[in-house]
Amino acid sequence: MTKKKNMTRNLLIILILSLCYGDSFSQSKYGPDSVSCVTNLSLFREYYKQKNYKEALNPWRWTFQNCPKSSGNIYKNGTIIIKSIMKDRLDKKKEYVDTLMLIYDQRIKYFGEEGYVLGRKGADLMRYDKSNYKFANEILSKSIALQKNNSDAGAILAYFNTLDIMVKKGVVSEDSLLNTYSYLMSIIDHNLKKNDRKSKFYEKTSEAINKKIVNYIDCGKIENIFRRKLISNSNDTDYVNRLYNILEKQNCIQTDFYYEVAQRLYEMIPSSNLASKLAKVCVKKSEFKKAIRYFDLAIEAEINDEKKAKYILEKADAYRISKEFVNAIITAKKSTDIQKNWGEAFMTIGNIYIAGAKYCGSNFENSTVYWIAVDYFTRALSDEITAERARKSISIYSKYFPTKEECFFNGSLQSGDSYIIECWINQKTTVRTSD
Repeated sequence: MTKKKNMTRNLLIILILSLCYGDSFSQSKYGPDSVSCVTNLSLFREYYKQKNYKEALNPWRWTFQNCPKSSGNIYKNGTIIIKSIMKDRLDKKKEYVDTLMLIYDQRIKYFGEEGYVLGRKGADLMRYDKSNYKFANEILSKSIALQKNNSDAGAILAYFNTLDIMVKKGVVSEDSLLNTYSYLMSIIDHNLKKNDRKSKFYEKTSEAINKKIVNYIDCGKIENIFRRKLISNSNDTDYVNRLYNILEKQNCIQTDFYYEVAQRLYEMIPSSNLASKLAKVCVKKSEFKKAIRYFDLAIEAEINDEKKAKYILEKADAYRISKEFVNAIITAKKSTDIQKNWGEAFMTIGNIYIAGAKYCGSNFENSTVYWIAVDYFTRALSDEITAERARKSISIYSKYFPTKEECFFNGSLQSGDSYIIECWINQKTTVRTSD
């Protein structure tokens, strides 16, 4: 009864308006037959709300053909109606796909939003008719050119898929694919930074694209393609940033080209995160002075205490690798001033002592260093994150403690005695034995 009352009310409104305004109303958005338009519009909308798409089809078709300006729902709902019916009419799939394309064209004609609608159109064409990839590519290319950073995740993925097919068929070069990949990833990264409800779609698109791009490129190819272009675009922040992201995503962080690009980007947009990454590259290259300088820049620029402590610890580890054990210990202990009772710091300090143990003279002196290392591993037990690793380290390195006999012959030492480890350490600990 309610549905019939609503429909009757709509019809009465139309009739009254028609009598009052005559021809001017008939030429409104409802078209020359306004009563039939409102009737069919109401019918298809009611059936649509009930998800009765078969019954919705005929009144929808009437409004689509006779009063196309009456409502945007004709186009928004129409695509869903056609897609639903198409599932059961695969014998007429081509006709339904053509209808789908027409719906999008009419939507643009009467309601605008060209860039957005073209994105939907191209994505659906790729979904239902991949053989028409060239046309889909044209549609999606125009959509992305219009939408730029506002491009939908679905349109981006569909566009890349058209290029994927075109490269395989020899229509588009791999160089062109890589350039487009760079631009598309910049759009994705822009939207991921928003961290809103749409982010998950951009994440899935990013994953799908990166799975495919590895079939075409390696680190050497990226350098061959982009090195010359980097020279001509060295002052273009967006370009350098896109190239940096490509190298990151393709795990080319060990290459000299990555270092070059990262350095250039840091000069343009300095950040603690990028300084830290440059420092790590320098460590891998055994360029420790440069590494320390970049770590200092990262530490100085970072305002988040947790990240700052992390960079300090990474700097300490760089000193450890370069065998500067005193500086390594001093630096690592600074991280505990920021992050109290931080298990990761205690683990790092313990491992620094382990690394430097063999540089303390005699075998006995070397073995005493494990006392101080285990002292710090023990402190790491209080941190849930490091507790299990700490237990393993204690178990392993306690076996390297001096024996009772060795302790006896080196000062008549007994378990529990206080002992100062000299060498480069100069720290008090407690005597323990391995037996």
